[in-house]
Amino acid sequence: MKYSRNFYQIKSNDEIFTIIKGEKSKIGYYNLPFQDISEIKKYCLSIKANYIVLIGLGGSSLGTKAIFEFLDPTFKYEKKLVFLDTSDPRKINNCLSKIDLTNSHFVVVSKSGKTIEVNAILKHVDNFVDINNKNSTVISELESPLHKFASKNKIPFFEIKKNIGGRFSVFSPVGLIPLAMVGIKIDLLLSGCRKVHDDFFSQGGYYKNIFEKARFIVENKSRFSINTLFSYSSFLEGFNRWYVQLWAESLGKKNVNETRQGLTPIGLIGPEDQHSFLQLICDGVRNKTITFITIDQDGSDKQKITSKDKFSDLNSSSAYDVDLVTLLKLQSISTMESLLMQDDIPIDMIKIPTIDEYNIAKLMYSFQLLTSCIGAFLQINTYNQPGVEDGKKILFSKLKKLQ
Repeated sequence: MKYSRNFYQIKSNDEIFTIIKGEKSKIGYYNLPFQDISEIKKYCLSIKANYIVLIGLGGSSLGTKAIFEFLDPTFKYEKKLVFLDTSDPRKINNCLSKIDLTNSHFVVVSKSGKTIEVNAILKHVDNFVDINNKNSTVISELESPLHKFASKNKIPFFEIKKNIGGRFSVFSPVGLIPLAMVGIKIDLLLSGCRKVHDDFFSQGGYYKNIFEKARFIVENKSRFSINTLFSYSSFLEGFNRWYVQLWAESLGKKNVNETRQGLTPIGLIGPEDQHSFLQLICDGVRNKTITFITIDQDGSDKQKITSKDKFSDLNSSSAYDVDLVTLLKLQSISTMESLLMQDDIPIDMIKIPTIDEYNIAKLMYSFQLLTSCIGAFLQINTYNQPGVEDGKKILFSKLKKLQ
């Protein structure tokens, strides 16, 4: 007699923690906070070009872009970082037309070295400027086609370890090199990661918060299958996009019993999305959890508002004499309070105290750990992506017919 089932027992926190600790010897991102970055820093200081052009898609660029955009309001960048992260020729040509190609350094990133879009963009750019060992850097796995290209043309090469997935690679050379080239303090990035890592694995506050959230999401995944970030800063838009890839590509899988699992990620920006998606959250189907992310303002952006007679009609209706810093803060608080009044919408909140490398790294590394914990609870392989391979195979076959 054969007994089968399509459900599984949710393991205890201790069992999952044991699994996560066991992954540290196999999954490379866990140990990135402790890497030696002296060679990376020395090399990046030698790059004198004013424009750093990153050629990469998905995990090869999203994390880098998230950090770069988050720091943008306060950081005085030494160079301009440009992202060629699409195969749309109009957008690529538009980007290239706005920079000095003779004063640019091209960072080509692909873990497999076989990403069709990255290789196509690289060849396209070479039509405008000769890609050579003086103006480019390659980041890929050893023995990949890109590695062979770099070796043949004597282009500086940095390795992505095979056990580091693209969407978990932002704190590897994938993100550290282009970010260091524009002056970002990558030591502080890794310091933020280490803070979260050490606290989590010593079962401190991060362990408690991550496991509490992971367990709630898994135990209630049938009811709340949509997980929404509501980030109250336009400079977190890149982070939202990074989170969507991390969540979707890691957690949309079949589990050990071949039962389909999936938690749909949505990234919203406040206050813009208060005027659209908030209506669905409030009065639509109760199938969403909401995570609010806010950035504490130090007051430096606050501009004093003085009353003027010409605005008297506006002040009497809705605008009032309020500066934008205060308005944004009150909007986030009001939106949270309105959802709390509903009683049946799960909400949590993350406050970022300062816009700097240390705090964005803590946020991103904690989301990586959260993703790993949820994957372990779901009993899936968090680190593969079989669902996207068929599309790649079909594309390869169509391209082959064109040759």
